[in-house]
Amino acid sequence: MNFAYGMAQGGTTAGGAGGIASLLPLIFIFVIFYFLLILPQRKKEKEHQKMLQALKKGDKVITSSGIYGTVVNIKEKSVVLKVDDNTRIEFTKSSISGKIE
Repeated sequence: MNFAYGMAQGGTTAGGAGGIASLLPLIFIFVIFYFLLILPQRKKEKEHQKMLQALKKGDKVITSSGIYGTVVNIKEKSVVLKVDDNTRIEFTKSSISGKIE
């Protein structure tokens, strides 16, 4: 009864500011996830795109499926790899996972 009377008079109860305080841990967790997961993933994706743009004929590469090959031809969205003497396979550029030095 006292609770209802206090609320009707415009009073506040204990924990009235709990709405903002309860959001702070969620914001803190999001900031941690951003710096530990999202930001490094974006950086890695940019480096991968740079590597794909810098591909040229004769580069030795590995695909995401584990196939080693040498770049023979580069098209707009695909790359032709020579994997054996008489074997050429066409892959999408995104399936190239890295260069081999």
